[in-house]
Amino acid sequence: MGVASLSTLVTAEEMGQGRFEVSTAESAVLLLVVAVHGIAGVVGLLQLVCRSTRCRSLLWPVALMAVLCDTTLLGLRAVAIGAVPLTGTCEACVFLAVVLGVLYLLIGPMIDRVWFGSVMVWISAGLVGMAVALARPAAPAQAVASTPWAVAHAAVMVLAAAAVMFAAANSTLYLLGSHRLKRKKVMQVLGRIPNMETLGDMNRVGLLAGFVLLTVGLVSGLGLISTLGMGMASWAADGKVICMLAIWCLLGVVLVLDRFSMLREKGRACVTLVAFVLVLFAILGVAVTGVTQHEFSLLLPSATPLVRV
Repeated sequence: MGVASLSTLVTAEEMGQGRFEVSTAESAVLLLVVAVHGIAGVVGLLQLVCRSTRCRSLLWPVALMAVLCDTTLLGLRAVAIGAVPLTGTCEACVFLAVVLGVLYLLIGPMIDRVWFGSVMVWISAGLVGMAVALARPAAPAQAVASTPWAVAHAAVMVLAAAAVMFAAANSTLYLLGSHRLKRKKVMQVLGRIPNMETLGDMNRVGLLAGFVLLTVGLVSGLGLISTLGMGMASWAADGKVICMLAIWCLLGVVLVLDRFSMLREKGRACVTLVAFVLVLFAILGVAVTGVTQHEFSLLLPSATPLVRV
C-alpha cells in the first residue's frame, strides 16, 4: 500500500467551508518572510562590496528577524494543518532555512568573517525562494503524518539536508579561498574568509552529521513503511528515496576515504557540492516532476499556488 493510497477523499462540503482557502495571516507573514530574507541577502552583498562595519553589524539582527519570521510562518502552518509543519516540500524548505539561520546566529559571531555570513544568508534566502515557488494553501495532514515514525523521519531528514548544506557552504568558501590564494590575492582572503583549516574542519563535521542523520532518517523511513504496510519495491522506487540513498552512499565513501587520508581537502569540497546538488534535486526537482510519494497532506491536485511567481 503506497502513502498516496492513504489519502481520504475531500468532500465539496469541506471545500465550501474554506478548509483550503489561504489564510490572510499566513499570506502576510509569507510576504514578510520574503522581504526580510531579501533584506538579509542585500545586506550580505553590501558587506562584501562596501566593506562597511555597519553592514557587518546589521546582518546578525536581520538574520535573527528572518528566523523569527520563518518560525512564525511554520507556527501558523502547524495550526492550519493540525500537525507538525513538515507535511510538504514548502514547509521543509522553511524549516531548513530556520536551521541554517540558527546555525549562523550561533556560529557567525565566533567566526566573524563576512563571506561566511553572506553565504549562509544567501542559502537561506534561496530556500525561502524555493518555498514560495512550491507554496500551496494549508491542507489537513494525513493521519500518518502525526505518527512518531513520520515526525521523526521528517525532522531527521530535514536536519540531514541542513548539515549537507552547511558543509556545502564551507566547501564553497574553501574553494573560493583556495582559488584566491593560488592567484596570490591574499588580501581578499585575510579577515574576509575563515582560515582554510577551519573551513575544512567545519566541512568534515557537516558531512559526518549529515551521514549520521541520513542513516537515522533512512532507518526511521523503513519503520514508517513497515507501519504503512508499504512494499520495499515501492519505497526504493521513490525519487526522493533514490536521491537520499545516493547522498548517503556518497557521504559514506567520502568519510571513509577521508579517514584514511585518501582524499584531499579540495576533492572533498567538490564532492560535497555534488551532494548539495543532489539535496536540491531531492527537494525541488523531485517535487516538480512529481516522482515521489513523500507528501502527507490532503491538498487537492488543482489547488492554486499560495503566491504566484
